[in-house]
Amino acid sequence: MRTDVGVVVIGRNEGDRLIACLDSLRNVPVLSSRIVYVDSGSDDGSPEAASQLGALVVHLAAERPFSAARARNEGFEALMRLAPDLQYVQFVDGDCTLSPTWIPNSLELIEARNNVAIVCGRRRERNPGYSVYNKLCDIEWDAAQGDVVSCGGDFLIRADAFKQVSGFNATLIAGEEPEMCVRLKEKGWSIWRLPAEMTTHDAAISRFAQWWRRTVRSGYGYAQVAWLHRRSSSVSKRSVLSATLWGGILPVVICLGSFTYPLVIGTASLYPAQMCRIATKRGISMRKSWLYAMFMLVAKFAEFNGMIWFVISSLRPKISNGIDYKRV
Repeated sequence: MRTDVGVVVIGRNEGDRLIACLDSLRNVPVLSSRIVYVDSGSDDGSPEAASQLGALVVHLAAERPFSAARARNEGFEALMRLAPDLQYVQFVDGDCTLSPTWIPNSLELIEARNNVAIVCGRRRERNPGYSVYNKLCDIEWDAAQGDVVSCGGDFLIRADAFKQVSGFNATLIAGEEPEMCVRLKEKGWSIWRLPAEMTTHDAAISRFAQWWRRTVRSGYGYAQVAWLHRRSSSVSKRSVLSATLWGGILPVVICLGSFTYPLVIGTASLYPAQMCRIATKRGISMRKSWLYAMFMLVAKFAEFNGMIWFVISSLRPKISNGIDYKRV
């Protein structure tokens, strides 16, 4: 039995998904007695359910805005008070369940590579057939392996590395994981993604509006992270440039230019050409490649919308961005 690993779970109104998450953690012996759950103002009984399942519950005070970054930071602090000698911390979102084989696999790699701060793995969508949006999430989780630039919300990290960079930037409402990874890499750490099963996610997205809001939040995060690291290499800068081009510049050029030079409307053909390029890259004969390509182009408009909200909220902080953490 190892005593050097703990886990932080974050959530807000996850209901049965949280119970499934905590049950999956209790089935991993090395985690069963060192579980912290951080709740962001749930009103569905989540804190009480987590307490009954043996987790130490941390309630985020409502005086400050809720965010996943803030929740993880406070969860880490609570876990360190509970078990000061922990060497590794597994972060899990409350809408995910942990694979029983993940902790041994991730510990094997991180202990073999002294320069690795974070290990992440394959996150799968629980019900990809539930909706087209769930399927898109499952495709999104199938990311590059090996030495990568960033991780998602589920990962194992060295406690010392987390402390070295002071954890997450709690002001971010999205993009907090890649932003922390930027700072870790600046300190000489590596981020590693294994092909091993890590978590199963339950997005439960059934409506376009939910997917759109989620994507707007991503765009807001891209802009915020790119601005924070504007003087250095940032994983978000490419995303900002892409959303600005496809979701902002080209639509304006097509709409305004076509009034003066009708041939400019032909520029719109760049969109189907880009869709073909994306689909071909992922496998032109696969139906899901075309689905993914189409929604990735639509996503540029949502991301650009989020970037505009970031600019507006930066200039006028009292204006709500309307895309708070876990609001759908």
